[in-house]
Amino acid sequence: MSIEVRNEYGTVSISKEVITTIAGGAAVECYGIVGMASRKQLKDGLSEILGKENFSKGVVVRNEEDNIDIDMYIIVGYGTKVSEVAHNVQNQVKYSLKKMIGLDVNTVNIYIHGVRVTS
Repeated sequence: MSIEVRNEYGTVSISKEVITTIAGGAAVECYGIVGMASRKQLKDGLSEILGKENFSKGVVVRNEEDNIDIDMYIIVGYGTKVSEVAHNVQNQVKYSLKKMIGLDVNTVNIYIHGVRVTS
């Protein structure tokens, strides 16, 4: 599945995998983020931290009536203010997608799947 962006020069088709990779990369660069979590996690009550090649498992892109909505599943570091971390991730993801591919995102929903103590 892909998202089509139309402009005066023509149409550009962008794969949802590209969007998930950009969004996941932008999120893990934010302060307070330990990593991305799989949206289908919690086997035995444990959340797995995803590597760079698996960002698509922790990011869901929905395209409904010219609105693009993104759901992100993240793991934050212990001692950080969760609301600030989530707000920073939302802003960074929106900015990165606008800057890199010119895509306006309607909403970025953050789901905290865990808190990790980093040493």
